[in-house]
Amino acid sequence: MSDAMKALQTKVGVTADGAFGPNTARAIAKHYGLSEKRAAHLLGQASHESGGFKLVRENLNYSAETMLRVWPSRFKTLADAEPFARNPKALADKVYSNRMGNGEGEGHVFIGRGFLQLTGKDNYKSFAADMDAPEILKDPSLVETKYAFETAIWFFEKNGLFAIADKGVNDDTIKAITKRVNGGHIGLDHRTKETRKIWGWLNA
Repeated sequence: MSDAMKALQTKVGVTADGAFGPNTARAIAKHYGLSEKRAAHLLGQASHESGGFKLVRENLNYSAETMLRVWPSRFKTLADAEPFARNPKALADKVYSNRMGNGEGEGHVFIGRGFLQLTGKDNYKSFAADMDAPEILKDPSLVETKYAFETAIWFFEKNGLFAIADKGVNDDTIKAITKRVNGGHIGLDHRTKETRKIWGWLNA
């Protein structure tokens, strides 16, 4: 189970067993002053992105075949992908360096972390400035622990997703939020299932 979830549970005042369920969902919503709609959308998306609040660090331990599917524009052939297979640091630098504010060789430093996968130096810098937390630029791994949920809230606020969430918990709203979080609609069925399940918990 996720140490980040245990830390979050301690913060919101429930048993820190690392398991996400109705009591934890309600305690999170109350602690952070989130309406049922906002909490359902945020927690539903975060649950999907983090594999049920268990994963707080992007896994780039890919096979060459997987890279061709995930990054078809960057890897045209297996021969292109092979040097980066099962080499997370090299792959991160290949796909993330010189974009999202990252310099050359910084891709692996600012990989996706937290319950909503904060990614790229620009986002890390923006979060650090907004939260007055400059320490995360020196130690980005803090997003895996201390700031795993705070970065998720920040992302929703920064991108106007709470305003969309206020429209209700329905298929259209979940689809619109998924587009903002994912850039597409990957995992939409599971995101919908999680959001509706949590919505039910919060209104039980």
